[in-house]
Amino acid sequence: MIKFLDIQKITQRYSDEIHQAASRVIDSGWYLLGEESKRFEKNYAGFIGTDYCVSVANGLDALRIILKAYMELGIMKEGDEIIVPANTFIASILAITDNRLVPVLVEPDIRTYQLDDTKIEKAISPKTKGIMIVHLYGQCAYTGKIGEICKKYNLKLIEDNAQASGCKFNGTVTGSLGDAAGHSFYPGKNLGAFGDGGAITTNDKKLEETARALANYGSNEKYIFNYQGLNSRLDEIQAAILDVKLKYLNKDNLRRKEVARYYLTHINHPEVILPEVNNWDAHVFHLFVIRSPHRDNLLQYLNNNGIQALIHYPVPPHKQKAYKDWNNLHLPVTEKIHNEVLSLPISQVITDEEVTKITECINAYKN
Repeated sequence: MIKFLDIQKITQRYSDEIHQAASRVIDSGWYLLGEESKRFEKNYAGFIGTDYCVSVANGLDALRIILKAYMELGIMKEGDEIIVPANTFIASILAITDNRLVPVLVEPDIRTYQLDDTKIEKAISPKTKGIMIVHLYGQCAYTGKIGEICKKYNLKLIEDNAQASGCKFNGTVTGSLGDAAGHSFYPGKNLGAFGDGGAITTNDKKLEETARALANYGSNEKYIFNYQGLNSRLDEIQAAILDVKLKYLNKDNLRRKEVARYYLTHINHPEVILPEVNNWDAHVFHLFVIRSPHRDNLLQYLNNNGIQALIHYPVPPHKQKAYKDWNNLHLPVTEKIHNEVLSLPISQVITDEEVTKITECINAYKN
């Protein structure tokens, strides 16, 4: 079986450094809010290109805390609206509703799967306070038009950068394009921890201070609580491991791009729609997503031939029981995407032989 993602093989590449980093933390006797977290925050902020980085427990918390901080700062209030792509992973939307803000679902562009910037202005109301773009599958969702809309309507631009560490827009790294960004270090991400982990990046000092307090029970000073906060902190071992892997992220992303180029050049099947890539700097291929009207049959065929492909994601947010009030919404582009997408194996450790086998297998598929 060709694994969708061989995390063991990825880990083996940095094994000695990771063991040294973990041992250093274990021997230190300091496991939270220590020097490892400070070092990683500094290095990750430098990588992204922001003044500040606040490490947190996971990517969902990163987005939750950004919005909660804006509410504490009086920039947003309950009932305000946040525009968000309808085809995102549910975490983007959970972060909004958890703060009793209102998600406004906007359809994506069928070619790129990113938020369609031609449909945003129609969704803006007097209650709109922000746009959350999601760099889905590792591709940059930002456009100049989105930036102009945010300025025109005085909206906060929040990036869900959970899948796109190292992606760029005209030389600027995603996570530094908007007012604040949430990042995920879930083990399967391009920059993955050995468990959950996340971060907030921003150039806004007030937001950074508020977010840091909120992530620590609402406290900037021990036993003094200015906010009703959360317990959301990246532990020292995860920070040390991420700091090791961060050094290799750009190189790892380049390998993913090599694999993607091969797929795009060599997959040739009338019933397989390949992703559209207009700018190679603007994609780090967290996922390589194809579409097919016969997706389920193709998935079974690949599995039967020893290829572990996956679906990201089979059910769109507005059709989930968690948001049953939306179940009657009809969002045709989003629904088409979720009914047809299929993710092929891609990583920094997949071999050329495996990529060739996957390609040949798809080209030989008969429905």
